[in-house]
Amino acid sequence: MSLKGKRVGILVEQGYNEFEVWYPFYRFKEEGADVKVIGTGSSDTYESKVGLPIRPDVTADQVSAGEFDAVIIPGGWAPDYLRRYDSVLKLVRDVYQKNKVVASICHGGWVLASSGILKGKRVTCFFAIKDDVRNAGAEYVDQEVVRDGNLITSRKPEDLPAFCREIIGALNEMSR
Repeated sequence: MSLKGKRVGILVEQGYNEFEVWYPFYRFKEEGADVKVIGTGSSDTYESKVGLPIRPDVTADQVSAGEFDAVIIPGGWAPDYLRRYDSVLKLVRDVYQKNKVVASICHGGWVLASSGILKGKRVTCFFAIKDDVRNAGAEYVDQEVVRDGNLITSRKPEDLPAFCREIIGALNEMSR
Protein backbone atom coordinates (compact mmCIF):
# COMPACT_ATOMS: atom_id res chain seq x y z
CA MET A 1 0.00 0.00 0.00
CA SER A 2 2.69 2.44 -1.04
CA LEU A 3 0.20 5.17 -2.03
CA LYS A 4 -1.82 5.26 1.19
CA GLY A 5 -2.87 8.86 1.77
CA LYS A 6 -2.19 9.91 -1.84
CA ARG A 7 -4.98 11.44 -3.92
CA VAL A 8 -5.11 10.75 -7.66
CA GLY A 9 -7.52 12.22 -10.20
CA ILE A 10 -8.22 10.59 -13.56
CA LEU A 11 -9.79 12.79 -16.25
CA VAL A 12 -12.54 11.32 -18.44
CA GLU A 13 -14.71 12.32 -21.39
CA GLN A 14 -16.52 10.57 -24.23
CA GLY A 15 -14.38 8.16 -26.22
CA TYR A 16 -11.79 7.52 -23.51
CA ASN A 17 -9.44 4.58 -23.92
CA GLU A 18 -10.77 1.97 -21.49
CA PHE A 19 -7.34 0.49 -20.74
CA GLU A 20 -5.80 3.89 -20.04
CA VAL A 21 -8.53 4.71 -17.49
CA TRP A 22 -9.29 1.42 -15.79
CA TYR A 23 -5.74 0.02 -15.55
CA PRO A 24 -4.43 3.07 -13.58
CA PHE A 25 -7.72 3.34 -11.66
CA TYR A 26 -7.39 -0.14 -10.19
CA ARG A 27 -3.58 -0.12 -10.00
CA PHE A 28 -3.52 3.02 -7.85
CA LYS A 29 -6.42 1.79 -5.70
CA GLU A 30 -4.47 -1.43 -5.20
CA GLU A 31 -1.60 0.69 -3.88
CA GLY A 32 -3.93 2.43 -1.42
CA ALA A 33 -4.52 5.74 -3.22
CA ASP A 34 -7.79 7.63 -3.05
CA VAL A 35 -8.74 7.73 -6.75
CA LYS A 36 -11.33 10.17 -8.10
CA VAL A 37 -12.74 10.15 -11.63
CA ILE A 38 -13.03 13.71 -12.91
CA GLY A 39 -15.40 14.58 -15.75
CA THR A 40 -16.04 17.78 -17.64
CA GLY A 41 -19.71 18.01 -16.69
CA SER A 42 -20.94 17.42 -20.23
CA SER A 43 -22.58 14.14 -19.14
CA ASP A 44 -23.42 12.06 -16.08
CA THR A 45 -21.78 9.04 -17.71
CA TYR A 46 -19.02 8.78 -20.32
CA GLU A 47 -18.52 5.85 -22.65
CA SER A 48 -15.15 4.49 -23.75
CA LYS A 49 -14.30 3.91 -27.40
CA VAL A 50 -15.93 0.46 -27.11
CA GLY A 51 -18.90 1.64 -25.02
CA LEU A 52 -17.70 0.85 -21.47
CA PRO A 53 -19.40 3.42 -19.20
CA ILE A 54 -17.86 5.35 -16.33
CA ARG A 55 -19.50 7.77 -13.92
CA PRO A 56 -17.34 10.64 -12.69
CA ASP A 57 -17.09 11.36 -8.98
CA VAL A 58 -16.75 15.10 -9.59
CA THR A 59 -16.32 17.60 -12.40
CA ALA A 60 -13.19 19.61 -13.07
CA ASP A 61 -14.87 22.85 -12.02
CA GLN A 62 -15.70 21.32 -8.60
CA VAL A 63 -12.12 20.52 -7.61
CA SER A 64 -8.78 22.28 -7.20
CA ALA A 65 -5.15 21.30 -7.55
CA GLY A 66 -4.78 21.22 -3.78
CA GLU A 67 -7.04 18.19 -3.60
CA PHE A 68 -4.70 15.96 -5.64
CA ASP A 69 -1.17 14.62 -5.58
CA ALA A 70 -1.46 13.55 -9.22
CA VAL A 71 -3.72 14.01 -12.22
CA ILE A 72 -3.80 11.39 -14.99
CA ILE A 73 -4.81 12.22 -18.57
CA PRO A 74 -5.74 9.07 -20.51
CA GLY A 75 -5.96 8.86 -24.26
CA GLY A 76 -8.48 7.70 -26.77
CA TRP A 77 -10.63 10.42 -28.31
CA ALA A 78 -11.40 11.95 -24.90
CA PRO A 79 -8.46 14.41 -24.89
CA ASP A 80 -9.93 16.19 -27.91
CA TYR A 81 -12.99 16.90 -25.74
CA LEU A 82 -11.13 17.47 -22.47
CA ARG A 83 -8.99 20.24 -23.97
CA ARG A 84 -12.14 22.25 -24.78
CA TYR A 85 -12.87 22.91 -21.09
CA ASP A 86 -11.10 25.77 -19.33
CA SER A 87 -11.72 24.05 -15.98
CA VAL A 88 -9.78 20.97 -17.16
CA LEU A 89 -6.89 23.04 -18.52
CA LYS A 90 -6.75 25.11 -15.34
CA LEU A 91 -6.70 21.98 -13.15
CA VAL A 92 -3.88 20.42 -15.18
CA ARG A 93 -1.89 23.68 -15.23
CA ASP A 94 -2.40 24.27 -11.49
CA VAL A 95 -1.39 20.71 -10.53
CA TYR A 96 1.72 21.07 -12.69
CA GLN A 97 2.61 24.50 -11.23
CA LYS A 98 2.27 23.13 -7.69
CA ASN A 99 4.97 20.59 -8.64
CA LYS A 100 2.57 17.68 -8.29
CA VAL A 101 2.46 14.81 -10.77
CA VAL A 102 0.81 15.36 -14.15
CA ALA A 103 0.78 12.16 -16.18
CA SER A 104 -0.43 11.72 -19.74
CA ILE A 105 -0.63 8.72 -22.03
CA CYS A 106 -1.35 8.39 -25.75
CA HIS A 107 -3.44 11.31 -27.08
CA GLY A 108 -3.48 12.88 -23.58
CA GLY A 109 -0.61 15.03 -24.86
CA TRP A 110 -3.23 17.21 -26.53
CA VAL A 111 -4.40 18.33 -23.07
CA LEU A 112 -0.80 19.06 -22.06
CA ALA A 113 -0.33 21.15 -25.21
CA SER A 114 -3.55 23.09 -24.64
CA SER A 115 -2.61 23.61 -20.97
CA GLY A 116 0.54 25.43 -22.04
CA ILE A 117 2.93 23.36 -19.91
CA LEU A 118 5.06 21.66 -22.57
CA LYS A 119 7.56 24.37 -23.48
CA GLY A 120 11.08 23.07 -22.90
CA LYS A 121 9.89 19.65 -21.67
CA ARG A 122 10.98 16.21 -22.87
CA VAL A 123 7.92 14.01 -23.50
CA THR A 124 6.44 11.11 -25.41
CA CYS A 125 2.95 10.47 -26.74
CA PHE A 126 1.15 8.51 -29.43
CA PHE A 127 3.23 9.11 -32.57
CA ALA A 128 0.30 10.67 -34.48
CA ILE A 129 0.35 13.74 -32.22
CA LYS A 130 4.14 14.18 -31.96
CA ASP A 131 3.94 17.29 -34.17
CA ASP A 132 1.38 18.79 -31.79
CA VAL A 133 3.63 18.36 -28.75
CA ARG A 134 6.63 19.66 -30.71
CA ASN A 135 4.62 22.69 -31.82
CA ALA A 136 3.77 23.29 -28.15
CA GLY A 137 7.51 23.54 -27.44
CA ALA A 138 8.35 20.04 -26.23
CA GLU A 139 11.07 17.66 -27.31
CA TYR A 140 9.40 14.44 -28.50
CA VAL A 141 11.13 11.10 -27.82
CA ASP A 142 9.87 7.62 -28.70
CA GLN A 143 10.13 5.73 -25.37
CA GLU A 144 7.62 3.75 -23.33
CA VAL A 145 7.74 6.28 -20.50
CA VAL A 146 9.43 9.66 -20.10
CA ARG A 147 9.71 11.65 -16.89
CA ASP A 148 10.73 15.29 -16.96
CA GLY A 149 10.38 16.64 -13.44
CA ASN A 150 6.78 16.21 -12.33
CA LEU A 151 5.58 15.49 -15.89
CA ILE A 152 5.24 11.80 -16.85
CA THR A 153 4.24 10.67 -20.34
CA SER A 154 3.74 7.40 -22.23
CA ARG A 155 2.79 6.40 -25.77
CA LYS A 156 0.09 3.71 -25.80
CA PRO A 157 -1.76 1.08 -23.76
CA GLU A 158 1.13 -1.38 -24.01
CA ASP A 159 3.20 1.12 -21.99
CA LEU A 160 0.78 1.13 -19.03
CA PRO A 161 2.94 -1.03 -16.69
CA ALA A 162 5.93 1.32 -17.08
CA PHE A 163 3.65 4.39 -16.95
CA CYS A 164 2.04 3.31 -13.67
CA ARG A 165 5.38 2.27 -12.11
CA GLU A 166 6.82 5.71 -12.91
CA ILE A 167 3.81 7.51 -11.41
CA ILE A 168 3.96 5.36 -8.27
CA GLY A 169 7.69 6.07 -7.96
CA ALA A 170 7.15 9.82 -8.36
CA LEU A 171 4.35 9.85 -5.78
CA ASN A 172 6.51 7.92 -3.33
CA GLU A 173 9.34 10.43 -3.84
CA MET A 174 6.92 13.18 -2.83
CA SER A 175 6.50 11.45 0.53
CA ARG A 176 10.19 11.62 1.39
